[in-house]
Amino acid sequence: MTFLGSLFGSRPAPHVRIATAADAEDLAATHAAAFRRGWGADEFERLLGDRTAEAHVVCREPNGPVVGFVLSHVVPPDSEILSIAVLPEARGRGHGRTLLAHHLGRLAARGVRASHLEVEATNSAALRLYRRLGYTETGRRKGYYATASGTPADAVRMRLDF
Repeated sequence: MTFLGSLFGSRPAPHVRIATAADAEDLAATHAAAFRRGWGADEFERLLGDRTAEAHVVCREPNGPVVGFVLSHVVPPDSEILSIAVLPEARGRGHGRTLLAHHLGRLAARGVRASHLEVEATNSAALRLYRRLGYTETGRRKGYYATASGTPADAVRMRLDF
């Protein structure tokens, strides 16, 4: 960190890289910390081994520990984000935005022209991020998610055209 950075509290830019099978344990731990039902490392290994998968991780610094990931199913000209998560202690620092912007750029380079996703209607932080990046709501699945309180929550379907 530079002298001015230390005075004004600037942080180094997060580092984004392609996710590999070696990241499966970190992805599983991140997913478990972010969602009620986590996916296991074996599920991530299988997904990352699929030729239609594109995944990236974000770290606070190069070679640092994983603090978030995004995983998409890609069949150009479309893609679908299967999961995106940032560790709770790393949220609110721009990691999700940096990660998703990089990921979408890589998808565009592969010939993708639209990205689709579903998000729980009560997840206001995620909805804010997606809307800021240009996603628009295309529909809803009523009562799709089971919440901790037992009350079902809608899934908001969203799309971004590149």
